[in-house]
Amino acid sequence: MRKTVGILGVPIDSVTMREAVERVESFLNHDAVHTVYTPNAEIIMDASKDSGLKSILEQADLLVADGAGVVLASKILHTRLPEKVSGIDLTKRIFSLKRSRPIRFFLFGGKPGVAETAGSNILKLYTGIEIVGYRDGYFAEADENDIIEQINTSGADILLAALGAPKQEKWIHANKSRLKVKVCVGVGGSLDVFAGKAKLAPEFMRRHGFEWLYRLYKEPWRYKRMLKLPKFVLRVIYARISGR
Repeated sequence: MRKTVGILGVPIDSVTMREAVERVESFLNHDAVHTVYTPNAEIIMDASKDSGLKSILEQADLLVADGAGVVLASKILHTRLPEKVSGIDLTKRIFSLKRSRPIRFFLFGGKPGVAETAGSNILKLYTGIEIVGYRDGYFAEADENDIIEQINTSGADILLAALGAPKQEKWIHANKSRLKVKVCVGVGGSLDVFAGKAKLAPEFMRRHGFEWLYRLYKEPWRYKRMLKLPKFVLRVIYARISGR
């Protein structure tokens, strides 16, 4: 039975990394489209103001806690999540799955050439997978039919959509009924990391919840977005005190 923890109205699945990977693997055994999103504190704050985004998250098949802030929020609310399950780490674990036949991936997003470079690097690191299609994230509404046709004819099992939040979640939701893949995962900037265009924070900073500080150091122009983090914590504290 699915167990979730409500963080400002968003139902985050109470799963470990291993359990999240097992859930994704189980989706591959069914001929239906399943959606996997990785909300962090910023996305949850956006959902509190965007009812459409909140509804999309509520309808997902799996929502994992991407960020120490979400896990901290669960502790404040006395509804503890077991651990952080970051989107890029979940993606790496999915690449490592061993099945009777290779899992086929379609990489969608990033600047022109990023998906192809990411794919080349991914195939050097992981065996037993296939990358059956690429598409950059720069497109007009008129291109969507062609994009969906490209994804569907590729025979992909998993679509990794790296359009950035909340665009990727809204695109997947709007086109879910037209897609023939089994799993759609919103992976944010993960393709940039695999392509070597962006770097993850050092492991000790990731482990102790200081990724935001590294990101601010590398991209100081993001400071306005970073202001959502203390606001998120204050909202959670207020929710705990008020019982709302």
